[in-house]
Amino acid sequence: MKNRNILICPLEWGLGHAARMIPLAEKLRAGGNNIFIGAGEEHLSMFRRELPGLTYISFPGFRPGYSRHFPSWLVMLCKMPALACHIVREHSELKKIIRDNSIDIVISDNRFGLWNREVTTVYVTHQLRVPFPKPFRFAEFIGILVHRAIIRKYDLCFIPDLPGEPNVSGRLSHGLKLPLNARYIGLLSRFSGTPPAESGSFGYPHNTVILSGPEPQRGMLKQKLESLFRAQEPVTIFLGGNPDKGEEMTRTGNIIYYSHLGTARMAEALRSSDSIISRSGYTTIMELLSLGCTALIIPTPGQTEQEYLASYLKEKGWFLSVSQKNIGTTISTSPKTKFNGKDMMEMSEKLLEEAIRALSEYPEQQGRNAETQKKTKPGFTG
Repeated sequence: MKNRNILICPLEWGLGHAARMIPLAEKLRAGGNNIFIGAGEEHLSMFRRELPGLTYISFPGFRPGYSRHFPSWLVMLCKMPALACHIVREHSELKKIIRDNSIDIVISDNRFGLWNREVTTVYVTHQLRVPFPKPFRFAEFIGILVHRAIIRKYDLCFIPDLPGEPNVSGRLSHGLKLPLNARYIGLLSRFSGTPPAESGSFGYPHNTVILSGPEPQRGMLKQKLESLFRAQEPVTIFLGGNPDKGEEMTRTGNIIYYSHLGTARMAEALRSSDSIISRSGYTTIMELLSLGCTALIIPTPGQTEQEYLASYLKEKGWFLSVSQKNIGTTISTSPKTKFNGKDMMEMSEKLLEEAIRALSEYPEQQGRNAETQKKTKPGFTG
């Protein structure tokens, strides 16, 4: 790929979307490209720490907010008009960013409005099928059709998963006819290439809790787990996922709280951990698999994607799972690994290289991909 100005814009529904763009940004920068990051301040803080020296643009994405009492899917349904307005606004704002920074390629991680006819655009998603709550599953085909209409506006669609078996996303991106512009690019993890941790390398025996996702559910989970582990041995490390606060550390009883850990230090903490507890967010799952780590995963209540992933990965025997409401006075530790993370990451490396090569060969300043302009109904099965 000749040197190009590439703008990467992650969705802002948690740090996971920013985290999985880090390995992609690293690969593209290593190829001599100029990388621009367009996001809100929290995501920009993470990129500044992990990938210093890029160009950072304030370009916040939509943040829906969540409720203590209502499921996430219902909150999102109520906020659809606000989301639609944001899509129109960010599509317009993108034109100015492209013009002011001579952008050649835009990579949008699940941000619906960042397509543009004047440059090459890439859409990143692991959800070709957005899972509906069980009572409304009969209507999932509507979500599939709407999402495919969005995907068709982009030149390329990258799916961060493996084709066939094994795979991580299950029915979220498998069992469907792929859009003509889509391809699997393997698992994305900022921990790829980090050296294995030696026994006790973090300094002391510990369990690890990864806090992620939106408030107020994040705080509710933190409170439950703190009361559970405060008096238990060994110590439990809570990783807060607040990059804007640096690596602040506090201790209460047998709980050590880090506001944030950089990539190498976090990989070390996870690899040397006796057990791990986390949400079942897709990026968290990819990162744990890349480290050869399993965990007890607790889906965010009412977030249908996480609830499906927790069930699917538990069924595969890769992770244990428990609902947040069923966390009691004791909690099961994570199981032994039943997957080959090394093989999955080796395959992922090849797929990512192929995807970047395809992007480099995509005609610069091309109009809409001829394939995606076909006036055909998007097909799907299963």
